[in-house]
Amino acid sequence: MKKILLIEDNKDVRENIAEILKLAQYFVVTAKNGKEGVELAQKEKPDLIICDIMMPVLDGHGALNMLSKNPETSSIPFIFLTAKAERSDFRKGMEMGADDYLTKPFDDVELLNAIEGRLKKNEILKKEFSKNIEGVNDFINEAKGIESLKKLSQELNARIYKKKEHIYKEGSYPRGIYFVNKGKVKIYKTNELGKELITELHKDGDFFGYLSLLQNEKHTSSAVAFEEAEIYMIPKEDFFSLIYKNAEVSRKFIEILSNNLRENEKQLVKLAYNSVRKRVAEALIKFSDKYKKEGEQKFSMKVSREDLANLVGTATETVIRTLSDFKDDKYIEIAGGKITILNYDKLANLQN
Repeated sequence: MKKILLIEDNKDVRENIAEILKLAQYFVVTAKNGKEGVELAQKEKPDLIICDIMMPVLDGHGALNMLSKNPETSSIPFIFLTAKAERSDFRKGMEMGADDYLTKPFDDVELLNAIEGRLKKNEILKKEFSKNIEGVNDFINEAKGIESLKKLSQELNARIYKKKEHIYKEGSYPRGIYFVNKGKVKIYKTNELGKELITELHKDGDFFGYLSLLQNEKHTSSAVAFEEAEIYMIPKEDFFSLIYKNAEVSRKFIEILSNNLRENEKQLVKLAYNSVRKRVAEALIKFSDKYKKEGEQKFSMKVSREDLANLVGTATETVIRTLSDFKDDKYIEIAGGKITILNYDKLANLQN
């Protein structure tokens, strides 16, 4: 049974709408103002929110603004109710991210049709897809709604990249977005002296190479296979058709593709303020968090000291000395070039 949150300050209207929704087999939670509604939305995680605009304490626009800033509630379909019919009021709500808009008075059929329509469209976006190429195809097939893209799934061909082989190079023009079906990929930038800085790590199920495509510019970084990797490329024409012709898919797809931006911002802060010792510890933790397999007791990986230095942003010799210190402290074990993390918590909580 779908759960609907109804935010309405008028008691008679609130009870009337709630009764209609219950008769239509929806589970209804009600709030009498925007502040109470925001709190209930965060607690109840409804499938859809119906909200009046003109309310005391916190109006509908304020409620939508607060919910849109919370990752847990930002994607919940949101329908505004109002007695106002001015175009400016309608436009403000839609620009803030409202999914639909009903002007009072409205009849039962109009209300239920609006709800059913929003819930159906949101089902595509809420569906969890497996992080493999079949999952990508499922997402595209269900979400695109575009006849010209129906052959996209069958046209995707994997390419196998050997260890250290470039997938694309800095300065090249983007041909599409990339998906890691198997293997590990690093993204790095170079300075004027040719020194590398690793900015991203990718594994099975990750997309990469999209920022330059979205910005319509040459790649500002390079992508290389850490180990043999199976990579799919979605051509840019198909990707843009998907993005431009379906606003809801666009919002969800860009959200998926932009998950690493916050991590990049954090990395810049760490490079600026953290000690080398702490940065090396954080790099090891990053490798573990990214590549540790489910059920694996201890994380082990053969990482070149040069790659580790490029992720940390320091000299290779400095990384080697720091790893030796960590080995003496029993934080890690080193054998045949493979690093095994023995004490994850100590590394994660290392003081600056």
